[in-house]
Amino acid sequence: MASSEDTPFDQYRADVDRPLVRLFREYGVPRLRWFAAGNVANLVGRSASLLPPLVLGTAIDAIFAGEGTYSLPLVPGSWLPASQSGQFWFSVALILVGFVLTGVGTFLWGVTMNRFAHGVMHAVRTDTFAAMQALDMAFFDDKQTGEVMSVLNNDASNLETFLDDALSEGLRIVVMVLGIAGILVYLNAQLAAVTLVLVPVMGLFTWWFMRRVEPLYKQVRSDVGNLNTRLENALSGVELVKTTGTEDYETGRVRDASSDLYESNMAVLTLSYFYRPGMELLAGLSFAATFLVGGLWLFQGPPFGLTGTLTVGEFVTFVFLTQRFVEPLSQASNIVDWYENAKASGERVFGLMDVPPHVVEADDAVVLADPDGAVEYDDVSFSYDEGERILRDVDFAVEPGETVGLVGPTGAGKSTVVKLLLRLYDVTDGAVRVDGEDVRDVTVSSLRSAIGYVSQDPFLFDGTIAENIRYGRFDASDEAVREAAKAAEAHEFVSNLPEGYDTRVGERGVKLSGGQRQRLAIARVVLQDPAILILDEATSSVDTETEVLIQRSMDAVSLDRTTFVIAHRLSTVRDADTILVLEDGAVVERGTHDELLDVDGVYATFWRVQAGELDSLPDRFVESL
Repeated sequence: MASSEDTPFDQYRADVDRPLVRLFREYGVPRLRWFAAGNVANLVGRSASLLPPLVLGTAIDAIFAGEGTYSLPLVPGSWLPASQSGQFWFSVALILVGFVLTGVGTFLWGVTMNRFAHGVMHAVRTDTFAAMQALDMAFFDDKQTGEVMSVLNNDASNLETFLDDALSEGLRIVVMVLGIAGILVYLNAQLAAVTLVLVPVMGLFTWWFMRRVEPLYKQVRSDVGNLNTRLENALSGVELVKTTGTEDYETGRVRDASSDLYESNMAVLTLSYFYRPGMELLAGLSFAATFLVGGLWLFQGPPFGLTGTLTVGEFVTFVFLTQRFVEPLSQASNIVDWYENAKASGERVFGLMDVPPHVVEADDAVVLADPDGAVEYDDVSFSYDEGERILRDVDFAVEPGETVGLVGPTGAGKSTVVKLLLRLYDVTDGAVRVDGEDVRDVTVSSLRSAIGYVSQDPFLFDGTIAENIRYGRFDASDEAVREAAKAAEAHEFVSNLPEGYDTRVGERGVKLSGGQRQRLAIARVVLQDPAILILDEATSSVDTETEVLIQRSMDAVSLDRTTFVIAHRLSTVRDADTILVLEDGAVVERGTHDELLDVDGVYATFWRVQAGELDSLPDRFVESL
């Protein structure tokens, strides 16, 4: 079974203290007026529902049986009619008022509490997403997409259910239990003691259940995230699954994850279905005891050492209200379920919110305005989480408009070098500067807007071609979009599509070829018009003809811009002003193409292999790959 301990934010989730209190403090208090209005309406509606049985019992005794006087608690005697006919119609009116107030109160409660709960859910979901967006790439390197989606969707919905249903039902139970208990004690304290004797037992039973079910709910939430991760991975990699004929293998992995969730759910349900009938049994015993003792009292006098009288009207009221008493107490199990589910979800939501970003903008950060594009790496070293050094003592400078090629075996640190420039990570030692400013001292938005990045696998959103080119420059005109596409050698193929720039590209651009996606990514960078351009193996996965088109567009785009080219095919950096050769995270060679060939080192070896002058790489290069 996959464990929640494997998730990147698990350690922060474990530190979340009283998540539901925090939920209400941070998100409920700003919407307190809706919460208060909902609970007032709930209080009025539930209290009004107790009026008809009380009036009915009084009417039976005073009007129909002629026993005692017509009186109601909290109602002055001067307000009550003196005649039996007047008392009858007054009772009818009160019963109708009770039902009307119950209906109106329930309606207002539903509207206001749903506005409160769904408003909180909306704020929690968007704040959690915003917090996730603020995290640096170190988080996303280890993320489980399905786990994060589970937090944003399922866990946020569980919190909404708790705020909407659990709090309201909890208040309902309090009102009904206290209200009924008060009325029963007012009518006959001795019989009320019989009715209420099992309430403490119910409280202890509920406490035991909560202690036992809490860890089970945490496991359920974890298994939901694990299943979502497995489903997301299988769907995202469906092409690989089909081309390798591994449908049965993936089905088995989903089956295992679903089985884990099934088992954890069954553990919760088994305990719940022990608790719920138990509560219903205890509540039923209260009703049965009330009916037994009250019935014996009526036809043979006070039983079991009780004293005093019990009227038919009082007994009818007891029967009605005790039945009302049973139902909310039997619903206590649902409240416990909602509470425990929400508590586990709250830990996950706030655990994600509490993950601290490592890349933090300084309070006095300056805007990198109109940069020239000078870049300097000053003795830069880098490692992930104080682990093994990925880069060691990288030191070089680039003048505005120059092109730098980064080459070396897989894992040498080429992509990491440019990610430090984008400040996707922060250096461990040394500094990266743009126009003399340390990238840690400028605003992140101004830094990244000055840099255009094209990866070997560009991402396209599910939208139109125009929307994807315009991404990041949302106010760009249609003409500017077309000009950017022309500069990227994309206008021709876009124009030949049935809907042109309004063609939808599908999720991740699946309706387009790799070369077409690449050219749209370049068009997006053209529209951005950055001072610095990064091309991360942008032609490594396309055919030769497409490479020529992409290379031509990249040459045009990189003109007069500071450009970093990460190259798998060395021909793409042959004309670079400087080529840096990285090996094991260090710059081992630097110079122009001709200078590096004269050195006859790492670069020259790779060049001769790609040129066909060597049949294979030397062993030390093979090992590094």
